[in-house]
Parts: sequence; C-alpha cells; structure tokens
Amino acid sequence: MMNNLFSVFDPTTGSLSINWISSLIFVTIMPYKMWFMSNKISSLFNLMINSLKKEMFTLMPYKGMTLMMTSLFMLILINNLMGLIPYVFTSSAHLIFSLTTALPMWMGFMLFGWINKTKMMFNHLVPIGTPSILMPFMVMIETISNMIRPGSLAVRLTANMIAGHLLMSLLGDNSSSMLILISTMMIFMLLMVFELAVAMIQSYVFMTLTTLYSSEI
Repeated sequence: MMNNLFSVFDPTTGSLSINWISSLIFVTIMPYKMWFMSNKISSLFNLMINSLKKEMFTLMPYKGMTLMMTSLFMLILINNLMGLIPYVFTSSAHLIFSLTTALPMWMGFMLFGWINKTKMMFNHLVPIGTPSILMPFMVMIETISNMIRPGSLAVRLTANMIAGHLLMSLLGDNSSSMLILISTMMIFMLLMVFELAVAMIQSYVFMTLTTLYSSEI
C-alpha cells in the first residue's frame, strides 16, 4: 500500500524516465513580449512582477537581487502549478529539486558574506545586548540556525507540496460507493482550491525567506 501511495512521487518511473522534463516547460509558456502582443496575461504578469519588486526593495535594496528573486519565484510557482495538472510530474515535491534550489543560494550568500564582510558576519553571531556568559551559547545557536536554513527552506516547500497529493491519493483509494464518491469529489474540489493557494503561497514564502537571508549579509 505504501509503495503504491508514494509511487506517484517516484521520478524514475518508466523506461525513459523523462519526468524531470516537466521542470523545463516554463520556458515555453512564459509571456515574452517579443513573442506575443500586449494582452491581459502579460499585463497580469507585469503587475505581479512589479509588486514583487516593490516589496523586495524594502527588504533588499541592492541592485540585481530583484531579477534573481523574481526568477526564482516564477520557477517555483510554475513547477508547483504544473504539479496540479493530472499526469504531470511534481518536481517541487522532491528534495532533489528544492534542496538544489536553496543550497546554492545559501552557499553563495555565506561565501560572499564571510569573504567580503567578515566582521559583520561575526557580529551577527552575537546579538546586541547578549550577556557575556551567554555569548558562547549564542554563537553556537546562531551558527546552527544559519546552517539549517537551506534544509528548512527545502523541507518546507517539499512537505507542503507533497501533503495535498498524499491526501488526495488516500481519499481516492477509499471511494467504494456512489455516496462516498460524490462526497469525495466535493472534498477534491476544495482540496484543489487549497492546493492552488498553497502552490502560490509556498513560492512566495521561499522567495521572501531567501531575500531575508540575503539581507543579513
């Protein structure tokens, strides 16, 4: 039972194992202005990007970060939304996808901070007003907190994306009668709305937390 339940998250199913190609589909559906005339989709896309830029400027005023963070947001958002389509592989439900997205970003921030702003990085390890007797413990706590950040980002995204799929798989296996089937379909509709909200919120949370971590450098 458990093997069948989690088999939908196995990226190596099939003889060709091309499930990861779904992560690259976003390249073909992005509303580039050079390909399309101005329409409602491109206007909505520009409005969303401009709103994200304004919010990120309040967190990270450095130039160049908005392009990287908005690209990260769109990558995670489209992969989350693609996972809601039937028979499409959910890339963001795997630690392979989320961890390889979070770890290089965190590693780049840490290397940049310790190489170029060493004194500031040491200052972050001891908050202002910490008693002298607690300083060694605060250094250890802050160090552990910094080291688990990529793992927490990856696990948060993966756990939230896999939870709804597992719940729908469990409900789908228990539809034995017509009455249960009708009630299950109503629950499925609510779950799809919930999963749509989770897909958007988790991509926003991933981008915002990454921006907050970079603002400490």
